Amino acid sequence: METVADHIIDSLKASGVHRVYGLPGDSLNGFTDALRRDGTLDWVHVRHEESAALGAAAEAGLTGELAVCVGSCGPGNLHLINGLFDAYKSRVPVLALAAHIPGDEIGSEYFQETHPQKLFTECSVYTELVSTPEAAPRILEMAMRAAVENNGVSVVVVPGEVLLGKVDSHVRPTAVRATRSIVRPDDSSLQQAVALLNSARRVTVLGGAGAAGAHDQLLALAEALKAPIVHALRGKDAIEYDNPYDVGLTGLLGFASGYKAIDEADTLLMLGTDFPYRQFYPSDATVIQVDIRGSHIGRRTHVDLGLVGTVKDTIEALLPLVETKTERHHLDRARAHYEKTRKSLDSLAVNDHERTPIHPQFVASRVNELAAADAVFTTDVGSPVVWAARYLHMNGQRRLLGSFNHGSMGVALAHALGAQAAYPGRQVVALAGDGGLTMMLGELFAAVQNRLPVKIVVFNNSSLNFVELEMKAAGFVNYGTDLENPRLADVAAAAGVFGQRVERPGDLDGALKAAFAHDGPALVEVFTARQELSVPPAITVEQAKGFTLYAIRTILSGRGEELLDLVTTNVARRILQ
Repeated sequence: METVADHIIDSLKASGVHRVYGLPGDSLNGFTDALRRDGTLDWVHVRHEESAALGAAAEAGLTGELAVCVGSCGPGNLHLINGLFDAYKSRVPVLALAAHIPGDEIGSEYFQETHPQKLFTECSVYTELVSTPEAAPRILEMAMRAAVENNGVSVVVVPGEVLLGKVDSHVRPTAVRATRSIVRPDDSSLQQAVALLNSARRVTVLGGAGAAGAHDQLLALAEALKAPIVHALRGKDAIEYDNPYDVGLTGLLGFASGYKAIDEADTLLMLGTDFPYRQFYPSDATVIQVDIRGSHIGRRTHVDLGLVGTVKDTIEALLPLVETKTERHHLDRARAHYEKTRKSLDSLAVNDHERTPIHPQFVASRVNELAAADAVFTTDVGSPVVWAARYLHMNGQRRLLGSFNHGSMGVALAHALGAQAAYPGRQVVALAGDGGLTMMLGELFAAVQNRLPVKIVVFNNSSLNFVELEMKAAGFVNYGTDLENPRLADVAAAAGVFGQRVERPGDLDGALKAAFAHDGPALVEVFTARQELSVPPAITVEQAKGFTLYAIRTILSGRGEELLDLVTTNVARRILQ
């Protein structure tokens, strides 16, 4: 008879799992010993359980297959929770094994006691406690099935002694793979959509992550409707490439052209997106929303017609019914505005006469040019995600990962570890902030120990930069956002990572090329301008007032040099250009 831990490992292998992310602990001993004896599943040993969950989330996001992380009892599995929230909100299939205290001690306030089945409920589609060895196979199967069918997180809570319990030899390993279905609206709903689209004069498409796998269908529909396509950030790598209808992003990270294409539409067609920012939706347009999750329709803006289906299947059903439009003024106007906006953005991504500190747009642009054609990019939240959104060009092979729904700091390196573990021969580039990297600094050692050749580009502006921008917009004087960093390239080198420090624009290309060519993990620390403004595509009256208040309060607080630096960084160089 095999142990519960043996059965779990056999079932993971049968379900296509190749590795497990985690940290060992006494309550996990039965599982880690079974891993050792099996010898075929990789153990990705991270330095913090949050990184285990983030690594699994990255792998699941790239492959679409089940990924697995583990944590020992109490604090061990609680450390998973932030990474599991990231996976849950990104809608990727992750199984977490949360080891527990001895079953007969539950409820006694035993050492390290928590109640994981309650704590993980909010970030999972399924959470259950395994009370006996006999219950383990069935609960494991239900957990894996829930994860892959709902594209979400399942948590199996297992006391340490249950992992060592025996499973009947007649119980076979559980093999769970996601089912595949054609999902589209019924004929009556399609006819309603066709009537609205055929009568519209200015259709704009807003596409998100749900458009993945539907690139050809999306372009065919845009051609029929003569519709510009705006993409949300999570739809960037699925929509942006080889797209003559693309007019960029909208939202806080986006382009003026994306915002304007939506604002000027009389009909907005939302395809596979749950874009959250209500202020960027049109005020008086007809809205049609297509989503595989009916409960998500109408959550962000008024919807005139909701359609449940995948983007690909729904478009394929719509295309034969939609009248091909001939009037393309709306499309041509939106594309012209996009070209103008793109040119303006690119004009900022230059070596500014060797001025220092380096402008972050230039850094992102050079990473884009020098990275591999099939690179996987990961990015921290805050300013790095702004520059990634605006300057990384997708081509159908590249992928972009980040905490785009959960918005957690410190994910770039941890996501990179998962991406690199899943694709060891592929270039993985992490765009990290100095705050994000130092938050998860221990994972530099995990990269070395696991021999994962991730490439890390650090935007070092000695601050929590995006927080400062938010303070400015709200009219507050920056406070508590300074970061006194060590020489991060030297820290990396001490950890066994190839490290380069860049202070002048002319040195950037050489450092990036050396790092990308290095056979192992590498870090390039770039000193970037702290006062660079990443202005959203539409400035509200409140934001304008906020910046004015910020300027007045900054001068009155005796920090006028900060305001002068802001002007020099953002205004002077535009005049010079």
